[in-house]
Amino acid sequence: MRSIFILVAFVVTLTMQAQQNSPIQPMVVVTGEGIVKIVPDQVLIKSRIEHEGDNAQEVKRKNDAGVDQVIKYLKSQGIPEKNIKTDYVNLNKNYDYNNKTYSYVANQAISIKLDDLKNYEKIMSGLLNAGLNRIDGIQFMSSQIEKHTTEARRRAVLDSKKKAEEYAAPLNQSIGKAISINEVETGSYPPMYRMEMKVSADMGEQETIAPGEMEVKARVTIGFHLN
Repeated sequence: MRSIFILVAFVVTLTMQAQQNSPIQPMVVVTGEGIVKIVPDQVLIKSRIEHEGDNAQEVKRKNDAGVDQVIKYLKSQGIPEKNIKTDYVNLNKNYDYNNKTYSYVANQAISIKLDDLKNYEKIMSGLLNAGLNRIDGIQFMSSQIEKHTTEARRRAVLDSKKKAEEYAAPLNQSIGKAISINEVETGSYPPMYRMEMKVSADMGEQETIAPGEMEVKARVTIGFHLN
């Protein structure tokens, strides 16, 4: 038992000596940010087809027919099937306590991705004529998001280096190689429009959206050797 204690004490002593003999490495740690602002070229439309009535089967039939027309229209406009997604299908039974009657509401939510933002007004007008009657929101996106993310990371690294140099200069010192790099945040922040509105075909082809700009942001924390 005593030999074990001696061995443990010996290991601890060696560890402490190694820590004391290891020189503290001077370094400066900074966080840099890179932002790329771009104009979106894609849009995701969150839409619904909805019908209400007294007969459940008739309400569902009307809604299914509306969905069929919407999907057929989208395909006729060259929208790929992968860009048309059913989010959910509902058939709800509601009770009116005042009139003591039941009614039924059928709705199907469809997400539609347009790869060319220039077609938005035309496609939306056609959707309304085809039977689309609700819009829950739209989200702008970019087809070049990976390229812009790479550029945002590059700018974040350069921003970190610039900050490190600014901290070292008043000390009459300089920075050396990077010792550590930690990504803090990377993401895109598109302009988003959240809404719930009923729409009708008589809205026509109007200028109804302004895409604005979206931001792609990256933040990194880098430790530089301090000379």
